[in-house]
Amino acid sequence: MKNVKTLALAATTVAAMSTSAFAAERSDLYATDYKWMQFNAMYSVDELPSAGESGHNYLEMEFGGRKGIVDLYGYVDVFNLGNESSGDKVGDASKMFMKFNPRFSLDAITGKNLSFGPVQEVYFSTLFNWGGGAFNKDGIGDVNATFWGIGADVNVPWLGKTGMNLYAHYDLNKKEWNGYQFSANWFKPFYFFENKSFLSFQGYVDWQFGGDEDMGNEFVPMSDNGGAAFFGLYWHSDKYALGYGLKGYKDVYLLKDGAGIVGLETTGWGHYFTATYKF
Repeated sequence: MKNVKTLALAATTVAAMSTSAFAAERSDLYATDYKWMQFNAMYSVDELPSAGESGHNYLEMEFGGRKGIVDLYGYVDVFNLGNESSGDKVGDASKMFMKFNPRFSLDAITGKNLSFGPVQEVYFSTLFNWGGGAFNKDGIGDVNATFWGIGADVNVPWLGKTGMNLYAHYDLNKKEWNGYQFSANWFKPFYFFENKSFLSFQGYVDWQFGGDEDMGNEFVPMSDNGGAAFFGLYWHSDKYALGYGLKGYKDVYLLKDGAGIVGLETTGWGHYFTATYKF
C-alpha cells in the first residue's frame, strides 16, 4: 500500500529538539533513542492498483523508533480480516503486505556532525516492500522490491522535520535494477486542544523515475515513472487516533494505467479511514 505514516510518538519527541540539540547529543549514540508501536484498524476505498472492485478492511501493525545508529519505520498489513466475499482482497488476492524502512545514521557511524543548512542528519537509507501474494512467470503478482540510497532529515518551513530519501530500485521479482525513487514523509501537529490532544497533517510522497518500460509485458506493461502521494488529517490523543487520508496515484509501482491484457487501473484517487490504538 501504502498507508498512514503516522510517526506520532516520534514526532512528539522530535518536536522538543532543535537542530542544535541533535548536533550536541550525537556523541552519545543512545541519547535520542525512542520506540513506538500502534495498531490501526483501517478501511480503504478505491485503492490502486486494481483490476475491478476496490475496497477492503485491514489491520495494520505500525512501528518505529531510534536505537543508536538505526532509525526505523515499518508496518505489516493483514487484509480482509473477516474473509469477506466482496471487495478486492478475496480469493487468491494477497493477504498481507509489509514495509520495512531502516536508515543508518552516517553522523553516528562517522562520529561527525554532518548537518548543514536545513539538513539535520544524513543517512544510508534502505527500504523493503514485501507482498504476501504469489508471483508468476507472466509478471502478474505482488510487489516485491528493495531500495538503496542516501537520506536526510530536512527542516522544511512549516512542516518541520521531513524525512527525504533518494534510492536506486531493485525489483526482487525480476531480479533487476529498475530506476530510482524519491521519498519524503512528514508529521505536522498544527492545532492543540486543552486536553493535550491535537490535529496533525501527515503524509508522504513516493515517486519512481528512470524505469525501464521494457521490463513490462503484454499482460502488465510498465511505465518509466509513477508513484503516489498521501495527505492525511488526524486527531491524536495519548492512546488513540482517528483520521482520514486522501491518496493520489499515477502509474503506481510503474504499472501503466489501463494497459495490457490485465488492464490494471493504476492512476486515480483513493480514500483511507483509520482508527488507532497506541502502545
